[in-house]
This record gives sequence, structure tokens and C-alpha cells, in this order.
Amino acid sequence: MMPKDIGRFPLRHFHTVLTLAVSAGLFAGAASATAAARPVPAQQKNCLATAIYFEARGESERGQKGVAQVILNRVENDAYPDTICGVVYQNREKRNACQFSFACDGRADRASEPKAWERAQSLAEDVLDGRNLVQQVRAATHYHADYVRPYWAPKMKRLSKIGRHIFYRT
Repeated sequence: MMPKDIGRFPLRHFHTVLTLAVSAGLFAGAASATAAARPVPAQQKNCLATAIYFEARGESERGQKGVAQVILNRVENDAYPDTICGVVYQNREKRNACQFSFACDGRADRASEPKAWERAQSLAEDVLDGRNLVQQVRAATHYHADYVRPYWAPKMKRLSKIGRHIFYRT
């Protein structure tokens, strides 16, 4: 099966292969070398940084990377859109019924904390390059804040809790 195309960037399966290679220690420089050979379009990086910022800016680095990994895992999953932006903004036209709450809350997606925005951009780059991924959430496709009880959570396998977020896989 050929990988789906992501705005002229075939990302599906790339992240999985990269993660496995780096996790296994097969290639010391695999993450940066592979990422340099296949750059992610700026718009896609921006969507990932925006999601990190609005979904997890108050979390630790691990928590923010966990959120980013969920997004990339969904890009890899045939049940979700093939692009980072597609995953982040899936169902955004449905007020309060989208995948990531900031995307359909009716507010403009403007970062008001410059340092947190810079950190989100940097962490997006790290995750896209496969640097210091969070192993506990490597298979996660879902997460939620610990103060909500989504209907879908009992049907999934809980993987880890990082900060205020609980991560799951289908």
C-alpha cells in the first residue's frame, strides 16, 4: 500500500519508521538526517506548534511532546486525515465537537504568550525530527485532561498520565 500524500509530503509511515529507528538506536543521526532529507512544510509545522500551544502550553516538555505525538500518530492512522493540519482541525466547523477543543471554540487562534509560543515551535521541531520522544505515549491516539470524563475513554487502553493529560490508544 502506498503512503497517502500530505500536501506533497508523504508523512504517513515516515514518523513510525523514524520513531522505531531512533528508539531502537539503529541510527545515531537518523532523526535529523531523515528530517533534513524530507522537510515538513512550514504550514504543517505551524499547525503542530499551534496545537501544542493551545492544548498543552502549561504542561511540561514531556506533556507537550505527548500531545504532539498523538497528532502525528493520528496522521499515521487511516481513521484520521493525512496531514497534521487535517488532524488538528478535523471537524472544526462543528462547534465544540472537534478533535481539539481550541480548534472549534469560536476564538481566534492567536498566541498571546511569546515564550510559550517559541517553546511550542521548538518542541514541534523536536517531535518532527524524532528527538527525545515520550516512549510512554508512542502508540497514543487519544488524550484528555484529567478533569473531564469523555465517553470514549473506558473503551480504550490507558497508557500514561503526564501532567494533567491522560493518554490512550485504541
